[in-house]
Amino acid sequence: MLVSSKVIKESGIQFGTSGARGLVSQFTAHTCAAFTHAFIDSIKNQFNFTQVAIAIDNRPSSPLMAKACAKALQQLGLDVLYYGVVPTPALAYAAMQDSIPAIMITGSHIPFDRNGLKFYRPDGEISKVDEQAILNANVEFETFSELPELEINIKAAKVYIERYTSLFDPSLLVGKRIGIYEHSSAGRDLYTDIFLALGAETIALERSDEFIPIDTEAVTESDKIKAKKWSELYHLDFIFSTDGDGDRPLVADENGDWLRGDVLGLLCANALHIDVLAVPVSCNTAIESSGLFSHVSRTKIGSPYVIAEFEQLTKEYSSFAGFEANGGFLLGSDVIVNKNLLKALPTRDAVLPALMLLAASSNKKISQLVNSLPQRITHSNRIQNFATEKSYAIITKAKEQPDCFLTQLGFSEVTVASIDTTDGLRFTLTNDDIIHFRPSGNAPELRCYAESGSIEQAQYLVNYALQQVQLINITD
Repeated sequence: MLVSSKVIKESGIQFGTSGARGLVSQFTAHTCAAFTHAFIDSIKNQFNFTQVAIAIDNRPSSPLMAKACAKALQQLGLDVLYYGVVPTPALAYAAMQDSIPAIMITGSHIPFDRNGLKFYRPDGEISKVDEQAILNANVEFETFSELPELEINIKAAKVYIERYTSLFDPSLLVGKRIGIYEHSSAGRDLYTDIFLALGAETIALERSDEFIPIDTEAVTESDKIKAKKWSELYHLDFIFSTDGDGDRPLVADENGDWLRGDVLGLLCANALHIDVLAVPVSCNTAIESSGLFSHVSRTKIGSPYVIAEFEQLTKEYSSFAGFEANGGFLLGSDVIVNKNLLKALPTRDAVLPALMLLAASSNKKISQLVNSLPQRITHSNRIQNFATEKSYAIITKAKEQPDCFLTQLGFSEVTVASIDTTDGLRFTLTNDDIIHFRPSGNAPELRCYAESGSIEQAQYLVNYALQQVQLINITD
């Protein structure tokens, strides 16, 4: 017999900002089973269910992990609904409608040699409290050697497509040419159907048989060049893509310029007539200065923290949503769109913000909508393979001596006006520029976010800060 907490601890896998993440080599069949047993144990006294839904992304390691999770569910006498490769929000939405738990096998945007597990209770994404319950559960289960074969059910894909096509007139996108950057996205076989159903002409771009770790917060220079070329070559009005599991959007305007995720979220929330927002501290301050929302709550980075804030907002407000700098949009309350009910989906979603932006731009160019906002420009990037321990040591020292740290980075002409330690270390400088360091919750990476009045300055702040922080000797 194995014990879930012992297996999980020995694996070295921990929860990050969204789900349990680790190396593929750490996600053995018994580790996946341990997480599954612990997850079910953590919710079994709160909900009644006989089925659990499972879906995967396109990573090579995901099918076997799904089978291991399914084996654990079979050990518990539960039926498995296997939805195959679909976006994470499609799985979450289908499971919520059926009031059953769900498990998504995905590493989102991180490299293919890593993977992860996302867990959903019947009422939505798990919280940080739930994560601790999973890690600490002591469930005994039997070892196994054989894994079950899984038959794909198309329900999740079907209801996800209907969720959005039912909101609009079929002629909404007539005359629009939309490029779909497919790469290895889990939703690449669904997106064309959605846009076609609404009248658009679609062009499939660069499908890949190999997993591509698209990070919507750190768009590569090659992807920036591609978007420009595609837009000109195919005369596109819009380019749509996502990260690996389809919960973070990556969209480009008519010029092939990728939109920052928090700008997209702001425009989506406004188009939905959302009253109140919960957003991570890393998001653009144009959210507040736009004056479009009656209240904005700032949280730590990660969808569980945004969702936790929803629990507070629901006590006072009837219309609320959230989004992240990566573009994932979380609909916290039911809303009405074109006299149609759109049910809450409190997990990251990529399709809703894209469609609401297209609907809002029916009489305007997307670039005009973006330019109508307060011009605070954000940029971000990361140092990969940067030890998490070193990141935390640097940030701890910087909190103690912020101006000294700023000087070490080479920014000697300004000083620190204020500090926000909600998540990592966020400096607002005396010239209103913002520099924010934060260790990634999913991988050994140090992220840097910056905000300024121009894209050139924001990029400079990020690139120079990341260059200089690598030179800091934390023993000094």
